[in-house]
Amino acid sequence: MTEVYDLHCHSTASDGALSPENVVLRAQHQGVTTLALTDHDTVAGLATAQATADKIGLQLIPGIELSANWQKHCLHIVGLGIDPSYKPLVEITDFLQNTRYERAEKMAAKLEKKRIPGALAAVKAAAGEGMITRTHFADFLLSQHHVDTQQEAFDRYLGQGKSAYVPTIWPELADVVKWITGAGGVAVIAHPLRYKLSANWMKRLLTEFKSFGGQGIEVITSRINQDEIRLIANYAQNYELVGSVGSDFHNENNPYVELGRIAQLPPSITPVWSLL
Repeated sequence: MTEVYDLHCHSTASDGALSPENVVLRAQHQGVTTLALTDHDTVAGLATAQATADKIGLQLIPGIELSANWQKHCLHIVGLGIDPSYKPLVEITDFLQNTRYERAEKMAAKLEKKRIPGALAAVKAAAGEGMITRTHFADFLLSQHHVDTQQEAFDRYLGQGKSAYVPTIWPELADVVKWITGAGGVAVIAHPLRYKLSANWMKRLLTEFKSFGGQGIEVITSRINQDEIRLIANYAQNYELVGSVGSDFHNENNPYVELGRIAQLPPSITPVWSLL
């Protein structure tokens, strides 16, 4: 049987559309044999996901995706193989939940000034017990016909410098890596090309990331081409980082970002699962 890994996805515990249970069930349906649930800044969905995975015989790797500040860039760091009960990790996720809620209040107030009322109540209802993210606001703006796509919501209202944008002070990269490794996990830079760093800045990032204890980089993501794979694979080899693969799945409505529907890790790259 061919092993199929997908080590980056989201549930309703953060900004995904499916419950942790249904993410696991969909992963199995899509042929995934090893899955990591990596919700934004929370481990709330892991217990349910693990119970479901145990029932159906799917291998689940407990994970998280933490927001981190590095040189005024907001980076996303995936933690794989973490202990969700590790006290410093629990404490920082509680802090980040409060941070996200305070940001949501400010964003809703800015939208109110733009004569777009009701955002806070809507995003709270949509998030439920999960983290409130900007994606919830994008969905609200879409549902109220203020925009035609999620991306337009970010381009017009929610992106940096736009009318409803609220800057957030995230934990420093060094601390994020420390919390992940302290929890017994492997720290992986998620979707590295999304930050649009120059080659020199990427070299600085990877050098510092590795000095902090980071070990991996996401070589394979959804909607990535062969030139981009080669570029990231070269970074992985040059900085002796293991490679990870992940769809970054959020919902079933985007056929281009689907659980398990991702390219193979190049054979020259040491896979992150060799450390898990």
